[in-house]
Amino acid sequence: MEIVRLTMRIKQILLATLLTLFPLLSSFATDYYIATSDLNVRTGAGTGYSVSFTLQKDDEVELLSKENNWYKIKYLGKTGYAYSKYLKFSRTISDTKSNPPQQIVNTLLIGAYVSLAIFLGFIIYGKIRNIYGKIQDKHLLESVTHEGRGEKSERDLILKLLKYGIPEQNIFHDLFVEKSKGEFSQADLVIVTEVGIIVFEVKDYSGWIFGSGNQSQWTKVLAYGKQKYFFYNPIKQNNTHIAELRRQLYQFENIPFFSIVVFYGDCELKNINFVPNGTFIVKSKRVLEVVRNILRDNKPFLYPNENEVLRILREAVTNGGIIENQIQHSKNIIDMLGTHRVFD
Repeated sequence: MEIVRLTMRIKQILLATLLTLFPLLSSFATDYYIATSDLNVRTGAGTGYSVSFTLQKDDEVELLSKENNWYKIKYLGKTGYAYSKYLKFSRTISDTKSNPPQQIVNTLLIGAYVSLAIFLGFIIYGKIRNIYGKIQDKHLLESVTHEGRGEKSERDLILKLLKYGIPEQNIFHDLFVEKSKGEFSQADLVIVTEVGIIVFEVKDYSGWIFGSGNQSQWTKVLAYGKQKYFFYNPIKQNNTHIAELRRQLYQFENIPFFSIVVFYGDCELKNINFVPNGTFIVKSKRVLEVVRNILRDNKPFLYPNENEVLRILREAVTNGGIIENQIQHSKNIIDMLGTHRVFD
């Protein structure tokens, strides 16, 4: 709310600045009025003031200022106040007789000040909106996870899903699914939908990506083919997560599961093939399109006990937040890879 009030205040200041400068822009023009009848000109704006002089019908006067229904006018070197009802607009004359170059400079300066005020106002307004948007995103993200957990790309995906309309209670981040005592299968993101459970594997890579669903390793190519790196097939990786989830609860066996591998970063999917049914490989910008297609193309599934499903997934999220489990899982990964046992 404080950000909103500050934004409104800046708008008010900007408007006030424009309203203040606007009269200056027209200060180099003079309006003239004609008396529609004989008219007393007084020393002040009101009938209580004494008459200074009298105008004859059709006398033309110079308008100096306006004060309610009274105009301060100038006629033959004399000034005073006349009631506006008896004055009719005649013409406007630009004041270019005295020091025209300076008038031009003044006008340009005033225009520059107005432009600068508008420019700075929009910059400040844009920054405030950006800050306010980040604060809103932070609060939204915290309904599911927190900024210190998982990768930035995973948290970005959570925000996409929340803004798309997936309920916060149906989104589970950084799950440690227990396989056996001290061993876990780590899933990046899981959502429970009306057609089944969607499991996400999130990758953040650059370069060209090559792979096949039936291969153990995929290839990441950088520097136009000069550098090649290999990584474990993400389709198989995510299928392992799904298999471990199915083992957690009997009813998981009958629930439809869908696998989505999401690639973030400056990468290009060059040649991906043999992608199994129910599995999708997608760049981050199109992930919501895939989710929408899954929800549209599949029949609603009636969970025998949805609360139990949600409980199992919440427990997996809790497991992932325990430091001891994180340390043990890292050790298990290192031991599984076995690179420390290679002596070249």
